[in-house]
Amino acid sequence: MQAITIRDRDAGIAGLSLTADMPYPHAAENDVIVRVHAAGFTPGELEWPGTWTDRAGRDRAPSVPGHEMSGVVAELGFGTTGLSVGQRVFGLTDWARNGTLAEYVAVEARNLAPLPADIDHTVAAAVPISGLTAWQGLFDHGRLTAGQTVLIHGAAGAVGSIAVQLSREVGARVIGTGRANARDRALALGVDAFVDLEAEKLEEVGEVDVVFDVLGGEILDRSAALVRAGGTLVSVAMPPKVQPRQGRAVFFVVEPDRARLTDLATRLRDGRLKANVGAVRPLAEAPAAFSPDKRIPGKTIIRVVTEESTTRR
Repeated sequence: MQAITIRDRDAGIAGLSLTADMPYPHAAENDVIVRVHAAGFTPGELEWPGTWTDRAGRDRAPSVPGHEMSGVVAELGFGTTGLSVGQRVFGLTDWARNGTLAEYVAVEARNLAPLPADIDHTVAAAVPISGLTAWQGLFDHGRLTAGQTVLIHGAAGAVGSIAVQLSREVGARVIGTGRANARDRALALGVDAFVDLEAEKLEEVGEVDVVFDVLGGEILDRSAALVRAGGTLVSVAMPPKVQPRQGRAVFFVVEPDRARLTDLATRLRDGRLKANVGAVRPLAEAPAAFSPDKRIPGKTIIRVVTEESTTRR
């Protein structure tokens, strides 16, 4: 099968290439094989340990990057229940296994959720990491509720844009941050106020109940002082070095959740949630899409196969 592979850790993005003869994946117990229609990736994942070693610490290069996908179930592993061959699904794959920038991928069934027929694969592929990260950060870790105020860094980005929409839906007041060119996008998503981090003073937003951070660094450090008593500083970028004076600080890595993916799909179908899709590019152009010089607003999605293409390779 065709897949994007990376073989040399030191080569970085330059080591990505389209490989035509990757082995078809094996379906372990409770796995499914999914024929990938669209896939998402995280630009920094080439630096993740799981990209290079399995859970036992063994080298697994060449590896296939990408951990978000939408597609159709092609095969069921032994003992797999809850899904069927031919079913449309989307979800999140394991960090330490070959990923989704390939024609087929092996995924634990519990990491996938059914995808309604009226949601395009390119839209669904933009949701698993961003949507689950936003939900878990805001509600599971941040405990955000109606009437509270949340400060969302990177409010127009892939994660931030979904976090803004979910916060608005629950009835929270939302302050977004980002660069100046993100202001209009953030306001369109529904933020009550926007802070240009390059030209405006972050500290002037006042106290908030929850800070949701995707940036890390100095912005994360400065945000701790904004958390009011009993509030929470949540980051997916790095563990907070500075603790809120009378609040909590949480760093977390997103976890698969079939039930929550199903909730997100319902919101997409009902129009209550819009995915932040930017460019849609073919599999052969995936290596170039990793380059920071090539990024455009929104999440880049890789279209692996079309709905009409059915030939197994």
